[in-house]
Amino acid sequence: MKNIFKLLFAIILISAFNACDKVADLPHYANGKATTLTASTTTIAPAPADSNNVALTLTWTYPAYATDSSNIKYVVQIDSANGNFSKAASRTVLKSLSTTFTAKDLNNILLSYGYAFGVAYNMNVRVLSSYANNNEQLASNTISIQMTPYAIPPKIAPPTSGHLYLVGDATQGGWNNPVPVPSQEFSKIDSVTYGGVFNLIGGKQYLALPVNGDWSHKYAVDDNSISGLSAGGDFGYDLSSNFPGPATSGLYKIIFNFQSGKFTVTPFSGIIPDNLFIVGDATSGGWNNPVPVPSQQFTRLNSSEFSITLPLTGGKQYLFLPVNGDWSHKFAVADNSVTGLASGGDFGYDLSSNFPGPAQDGTYKIIANFALGTTGQFTVTKQ
Repeated sequence: MKNIFKLLFAIILISAFNACDKVADLPHYANGKATTLTASTTTIAPAPADSNNVALTLTWTYPAYATDSSNIKYVVQIDSANGNFSKAASRTVLKSLSTTFTAKDLNNILLSYGYAFGVAYNMNVRVLSSYANNNEQLASNTISIQMTPYAIPPKIAPPTSGHLYLVGDATQGGWNNPVPVPSQEFSKIDSVTYGGVFNLIGGKQYLALPVNGDWSHKYAVDDNSISGLSAGGDFGYDLSSNFPGPATSGLYKIIFNFQSGKFTVTPFSGIIPDNLFIVGDATSGGWNNPVPVPSQQFTRLNSSEFSITLPLTGGKQYLFLPVNGDWSHKFAVADNSVTGLASGGDFGYDLSSNFPGPAQDGTYKIIANFALGTTGQFTVTKQ
């Protein structure tokens, strides 16, 4: 027992001795600081021949984190001027205070936003610095750079006819060729994009034809047994398999993007009218309904596009009607106070606000395209 007491006494003495030693203060590491970003240029408009050349060099200052430089991460972000970096294209850089982008790198970023060839766009660029584990992330200054995408050869050659038609037992016209027009002709959205809204029969198939009434060439798929292909995928010229249609009958929007070689098929939530009329105090017929025809009736151009050219009174309003003389349904806009809406924008079925007319009297061309936007977009151009 005495031995146990002696052992306990020794432990207490050692503990007391150690308690008298002062523990040194823990080391303090200062926070890092945001980097300062510098760009080699603020205007980029390369030619296609320069695609592999460096178009932009970005450099930034050292953020002085309390760690070795090899443990610091930099994320370069490029986004549209109004994007707030919410959908930015990103590149991660380690152990370096600079990075370069070729013209092709930047062109791919711009095209991913759906930007048009040859049009200058303002893009914002910044650098996020942090520890390798993303702790203490700091944003640099933002630089605005004007970038212009250049045209690259499309993956699939668009139809030289400038037209595209839908044929097949998934369509209302079946496999009869020529197909009924305008209901089975696509709208040419731009030089590499065609779109249309069609009433499709579930569980059937179709093809796209560059020339109506001609079976010698077609756009098709390589293998229509691929899972999910009825909603979209790759397509090509004179391939061997029909497109597989949706399983359920209904209205569908089909978009062919020849630039990427991709097509999409999505259910259409809007209404496609057989006819379209314009009514309102911006028109010569005023708000009288039925409206005078043919002067206030649109011409249907294809499956999804209607056009009319007519004089409009400045500072007035109008609506589109699917049935002349009937007020029960209309095409309108959600909010006619939106800036610039007099020149065009989104519209939909039975929305609450009249279209705002142009500010000045004149003759205007109005195009309503149901294949654009969610349920339709319109443009107003002075003639």
